[in-house]
This record gives sequence, C-alpha cells and structure tokens, in this order.
Amino acid sequence: MTRLNVNQVLGLVLATFAVLYLVLAFQIPQFALPRPIDSDHFPKVLGTSLLVLSLMLFLEKPQARDIPDPVQSREEAALPAWQRPWARVIITFLAIAAYAALLVPLGFVLASMLLAVGLTVYYGYRRHGITLIATLGVVLGLYLIMTRVMDVYLPTGLLPL
Repeated sequence: MTRLNVNQVLGLVLATFAVLYLVLAFQIPQFALPRPIDSDHFPKVLGTSLLVLSLMLFLEKPQARDIPDPVQSREEAALPAWQRPWARVIITFLAIAAYAALLVPLGFVLASMLLAVGLTVYYGYRRHGITLIATLGVVLGLYLIMTRVMDVYLPTGLLPL
C-alpha cells in the first residue's frame, strides 16, 4: 500500500469540500424569468473549478523542492509560535471569521480595509503607506462597482457611503 503525499491529502480534502459545495450549488433555485446567467451559475462554476484544481493537485507529482530542507525546519522552529506556518493558517482563519462578524457593524469598506491591512502587516510587509493606498483603492473600487454598477447591497456600517 502506498502512502499519500501532502498534495494528495490536500487534493482529497479540497475535492470533498468541492463536491459538498457543488451539491449545495445545484440546490439553488433558478429564477422563473429566463436569463443568460442565472444566480446559480457562479457557484456551479466555482465548485467545478475547485474540483478540477483539487484533482490536478492530487495528480501532481512531488518535486525535490517540495521536500522540506532540514535547515529550513530548524529556522522555522526558531520562530515564535505565532509566526510558524500552522499558526499563520489559524490566525488567517480567525481573521476571516472576525471579518465576517464585523462586516455588518463596521461596513464593507472598513471591515475589508481592516482585514487586508491587518493580514498584510501580520505577514510582514512593512511599507504601510503603500498597503493603505492599494487596499483603499481596491476596496473602494470593489464597493463602487458592486453598489453602483451591479446594484448589489453591501453594508455601509459606520461610513455614510
């Protein structure tokens, strides 16, 4: 019996998530009025893409560069606990959960700015002015496109937008 490598395990986990997501996506009702792209189209495309990519990840052969270097492992062990790779995944997950919780009270713009700037600083990027300008441009651009062009409601929160 052969052992699965890390890519294959991740591929199986992502494929399982993709199948569950697709089951739910196919339960989204279609509108009675005919449209070229209905509300269920994007979730189906997203789930199918995730399933195809997870299959590609499962089939990918591990390269020599994928095997961790013992020197790198010692360097990672010297890092503080909150900067280790497993901690970064957990902190990013918690940040996204906090973002979801703060989206309505703070609004889309402030919550998105807080998430993007906070994670950028956490991951070590130190040019805060560029971070603020880029994040503000992207978040405001998304907000204006979604609310003005696509007529999607996004919570305004504390800002009078």
